[in-house]
Amino acid sequence: MRKYFSAYINSLLEQLESGDTDFAKLKAEMLVKIQFMQHERLIHLIVTVLFAVLLFMSLGIYFLSQVAAFLLVTLLMLVLLIPYIAHYFFLENGVQKLYGIYDAVCSRLDEQ
Repeated sequence: MRKYFSAYINSLLEQLESGDTDFAKLKAEMLVKIQFMQHERLIHLIVTVLFAVLLFMSLGIYFLSQVAAFLLVTLLMLVLLIPYIAHYFFLENGVQKLYGIYDAVCSRLDEQ
């Protein structure tokens, strides 16, 4: 997903700098892609929050029961949560970049 997202943003920046770009078509395409990326971001937010809730639940169960297996589950959840958070922030920042590029495309359309 990272490669796809980065390549798409780079291609948009190239098209924005190009003089022969059909900005109306690019705007329509961007709206669809932004919706896809927003959906991807929402799904990753749900998964990230789920893992955070599971992390705190397993930590709470460990403190209440003192069963070492729950400490292992907590560690596993923490190991999985960190990459999920990093990927979610990548998606969030990427979608914010898309919003900026979309605004630039709209301003180029207004100039024509």
